[in-house]
Amino acid sequence: MSDFSEISKQYEADSVVQKSASQILFELLEIQPEDDVLDLGCGTGHILKIIKEKTKGRVVGIDPSEGMIEKAREKFSHQGITFRVCSAEQLDYKNEFDIILCNSAFQWFADPAKVVAACYNSLKMNGKMAIQAPAHDNYCPNFLRAIREVRENKSTKDIFAGFSSPWFFRNTAKEYAKLFSGAGFKVKTSKIDEVTTCHSDEETYKIFESGAAAGYLNQAYYRTRLTKEYIDGFRSIIRSSFNHQVDEEKQVRLTFYRIYLLAIKQ
Repeated sequence: MSDFSEISKQYEADSVVQKSASQILFELLEIQPEDDVLDLGCGTGHILKIIKEKTKGRVVGIDPSEGMIEKAREKFSHQGITFRVCSAEQLDYKNEFDIILCNSAFQWFADPAKVVAACYNSLKMNGKMAIQAPAHDNYCPNFLRAIREVRENKSTKDIFAGFSSPWFFRNTAKEYAKLFSGAGFKVKTSKIDEVTTCHSDEETYKIFESGAAAGYLNQAYYRTRLTKEYIDGFRSIIRSSFNHQVDEEKQVRLTFYRIYLLAIKQ
């Protein structure tokens, strides 16, 4: 999973899409007052604050980013929430949680099958896991249009040619369901929705920076060295693309394809 430490300061303010999609997770999970809950890829902890209002049980958030966990602890440790720096692949709990949720993080896992198996082990019998995440190769047409411009621009195309995508996407709900059923889960819900919201070009850019930029501007995913000129040029091209995507009302119709999945340990 990518390191979000560099964007942790603005993440909570800019992660608009992640926050809105999380409401569907809560509807799927129906968290009860005594449930023990694990948030997988908790970021700065804003979802855990909501979870703590729903249950008196144990509430734990893990994230591989020290910067994200540091921010989360500063804000929410006093509310009885436990935070841990840990990658999802290293999850080592055994039969400890009633609920695991994963909000806009599943696409970052380097070994999704290993993560799902570890989550199965971490849940109590009849425990529930729900995820929502970008899905489909065309996960966000707006972002991909901007990325095509980076790929084709003479000032960025040479370095971008060395980029390898870090994300895990599948094109059908059945493929996601198979991943969970293969670990022993009974999949109750698995669907890919097309979700469109309207934002200014600047808001769209901030949404891009709150997540996707941690992949597209991460040295770990390039064969060649990133330069300041490349990073500045990349961001300029992305901003310009979003500016050209606005409609007559100066809004970008921002579309994501998202997987929503609910599975039960049985």
